[in-house]
Amino acid sequence: MSGAGRVVLIGLDMADAGLVEAWAANGTLPNLGAVMAAGSWGRLATTADVLHTSTWPTIFTGTTPGRHGVYYPYQPCPGLQTARAIGPGQYGEPPVWELLHRAGRRSVVFDAPETFPSDGFPGVQVFEWSTWAWYWRRMTAPVALEADLKARFGDPPLKLEARRLGLGLPRPDVLTRELLENATVKAQAARWLMREQPWDAFVLVFAEPHPAGHYLYPTGTVDDPSDARMKPLREIYAAVDAAVGQVLEGAPDDATVIVVSGDGVGPNHCGWHLLPDVLRRTGFAHAAGDDAAARPARRSLLQRVRDSIPPSARSAISSRLPWQLRDRLVSRLATDNIDWSRSRAFCLPTDLEGCIRINVKGREPHGIVEAGAEYDDVCAALTEAALALVNPDTGAPAVREVCRIDRRFPGERRDHLPDLVVAWAEGAPIARVYSDRAGLVTGASPDPRTGTHQPRSFVAIRGPRIRRGPFAEGLHIVDVAPTMLACLELPPAPGMDGRALPVFTH
Repeated sequence: MSGAGRVVLIGLDMADAGLVEAWAANGTLPNLGAVMAAGSWGRLATTADVLHTSTWPTIFTGTTPGRHGVYYPYQPCPGLQTARAIGPGQYGEPPVWELLHRAGRRSVVFDAPETFPSDGFPGVQVFEWSTWAWYWRRMTAPVALEADLKARFGDPPLKLEARRLGLGLPRPDVLTRELLENATVKAQAARWLMREQPWDAFVLVFAEPHPAGHYLYPTGTVDDPSDARMKPLREIYAAVDAAVGQVLEGAPDDATVIVVSGDGVGPNHCGWHLLPDVLRRTGFAHAAGDDAAARPARRSLLQRVRDSIPPSARSAISSRLPWQLRDRLVSRLATDNIDWSRSRAFCLPTDLEGCIRINVKGREPHGIVEAGAEYDDVCAALTEAALALVNPDTGAPAVREVCRIDRRFPGERRDHLPDLVVAWAEGAPIARVYSDRAGLVTGASPDPRTGTHQPRSFVAIRGPRIRRGPFAEGLHIVDVAPTMLACLELPPAPGMDGRALPVFTH
């Protein structure tokens, strides 16, 4: 191993900074509290404020979404009219373990979310062993490792998975049991990999806080982490903390430990399901056969079949379809009735923000909006229309921010991202919206999850060269990858947007 020691990166998927701080302070999370007390701790700015699932690619590459180009399982792509499932080749920038390989360092990567096999990478990679939202498939490199894992640890206890579950609801008792068991087994498998494989960098992500946040978060807003309604979620965090403790017991004494989460959790008050109707009502999108925005649109055959099924039965039917077929049908339903010849904008797949794509000539096959001044005008008009939306149930604005992505995240991969992102206001559920231009737009959300992503990220670092105490605000998750490199006395890659966190003693 190198003279610079080793580095262990432990990711906690969707673990909330505020909850971790509170529960570490009161002794619920003793192992995370020990890492915080022995080193540096702080909250980080995050790309989750507008693209909630862009965080792990940002953490792993040290670049923003405009550079790495990954934000969701289904994304747009120049030359395609609608979104597609992403796969290998989507990343515009290499993850940090590829950079370490180029510098002669060895890595083990265990369940890094939203990543794919790296061509020519000689280290150990384990994919989707027990992640929550599968972007790839269960496999290992080297291939023989999968049989070893199965022989020693069996199948992972976590059987549920986001894309297969869709918008269904798991039984809370089943989900809780699987998450508690999974954290323990994953820690055991990680310790075995630590012993058996050579490594300078060990990357491990615990998925359990992610589904727990979606399905065990209490209904409504909870301001106090000690609230009794938080007990189910607190139980999962405590199990993950115990698992982290097991992993750290197996780590070498010279290892620098980085614990990071790219986002947190809060009540699910999103209005993304209303945005397609808002675009049609305001004249930016048109349905096939609809000569006026106010006239009921002609429904496609697939939509008529869907509408003939009682809403109460749709979820049950959907949950029984193969997830690949279900995803294709959902994507088809979202776009098969669009009149591309008159639609200047359309909605992309999402389950939180409102993601809008401008129908640009030369980029979309049926594009009608000229790049340049006309594109700018459409973006400005859409922004104005979205910011005018009010939540009639509160009288407050329904939209917190409309982000123009090419300005927030410039880069060569920005055309793989939405053009505009509508971030919803917090504080109350959004079941309907109103503006003078759109009128009243209403509709039940298909999303039954009680909790969803919030931009509360953190990092805790301890190690031989790490000073103690909190660090200054204003730092970002994009700084985590260059910090990993610095732990191994390597400079940041020239293409990185981040820089090493100011946590080193020398």
